[in-house]
Amino acid sequence: MPARRILSVLCLVPTVLGAQTFTTAEEVKPILTATQGSWVTVRTWQGQDLLYFTQLESWRCGLREIRYSVNGEAAAVKAMEPCYTDAPSPNAFQDTSHLPYAAFPEGSIETIAVTVTYADGSNAEAQFNRADIELR
Repeated sequence: MPARRILSVLCLVPTVLGAQTFTTAEEVKPILTATQGSWVTVRTWQGQDLLYFTQLESWRCGLREIRYSVNGEAAAVKAMEPCYTDAPSPNAFQDTSHLPYAAFPEGSIETIAVTVTYADGSNAEAQFNRADIELR
């Protein structure tokens, strides 16, 4: 009998998880908290430093804003693709003209500060050193 009960519970898990669309701060906060070290990535490509925000933008429906500062300069706001709330996967990327990165002169990025404002108005911050997040 216990095995049947466990199986019944396991069968419900996909239904419960499938119902989440990750469009609220409550849904995306645990994910972004667990993956904070991967919020941004730096890559040198064709004579530029590209600062990627792919991890954050993948959960953008639960976000209001992404602010970032490179090397202690004034903070900038990262434009995000809209949340497609009427689509089965609201966070899926659809706009092929949207770039998930910001470009800088090659070798110029040393430190990055990121502030995420969730849809509920709360904030989370992280600091990164290039060496820790650079793709090689």
